[in-house]
Amino acid sequence: MPGGTVARERGIGIPRYMDSPASDNMACMADKKKKEDEGIQVICRNRRATHEYHIFDTLECGIVLTGTEVKSLREAAGSLEDAYARIQGREVWLIGSDIPEYSMGNRLNHKPKRPRKLLLHRREIAKFAEKASQRGFTLVPLRMYFKAGRAKVELAVARGKQFHDKRQDQKKADAQKEIKRAMARRR
Repeated sequence: MPGGTVARERGIGIPRYMDSPASDNMACMADKKKKEDEGIQVICRNRRATHEYHIFDTLECGIVLTGTEVKSLREAAGSLEDAYARIQGREVWLIGSDIPEYSMGNRLNHKPKRPRKLLLHRREIAKFAEKASQRGFTLVPLRMYFKAGRAKVELAVARGKQFHDKRQDQKKADAQKEIKRAMARRR
């Protein structure tokens, strides 16, 4: 049996649903996802972004922080609600993100809602500026996380959804949930 294990050949200890080639593909995809997310510690997500915007393109970028901001983020304190990015000249700024003051900080603590500079290459800024300058498009942060000890922000070029678009997405999500429930009952 090519690609099979001794346990699979003997039929020992493997549930029937995992004894198919499809389960091998699922395991392979899960391994790829783990490798991508390996070393990533998510601080916060912008859950409203996927509900209120159509996401077209995403990009990972660094963020300039002070010491107390990093310590506050290590406590998983931060919010991207009502945050957006703006291109000013040759720089990209994250505006409206909230990083609360560090609890153990002194009088030199940071301001919670100050604008923060995002770190991107010039060609990435030019590409994003071109897309974001089109009518109806905006730059929205999706999540903030630590990757290999460095703070990162996942930024997206997005377009706002109309009310009927949100309703259609809700119908699709409800249909998917119903399909999953039906499949679970069938097993």
